Amino acid sequence: MNRVQLRLILSEVQPIRYTPAGLSVLDLVLRHQSEVIEAAHPRQLDFELEARAIGDVAEALSRLELGSFVEVEGFLNNTRKNSRRLILHIQGFKRIAGNSIIV
Repeated sequence: MNRVQLRLILSEVQPIRYTPAGLSVLDLVLRHQSEVIEAAHPRQLDFELEARAIGDVAEALSRLELGSFVEVEGFLNNTRKNSRRLILHIQGFKRIAGNSIIV
């Protein structure tokens, strides 16, 4: 199974582009900060992740402001064939404002 769900901050958003078939494509950089317990010790997480959204999800994400908090779900795949770098493909998201989720 390849399913990812994370709460992130929109860190960078590229201009929306379109495939030859007319599908919207949005490339983003997302930032995650949290703390988890690993082997009974707290561990600080702070990383950036490349992401891509296509279609209606791309259109909706392109309207959000930088610094917006979002909860995304999607899957991981190689950035290109034969590449070892990964990119998160966003299939859905919810905007988070404070402690509440905005659909």
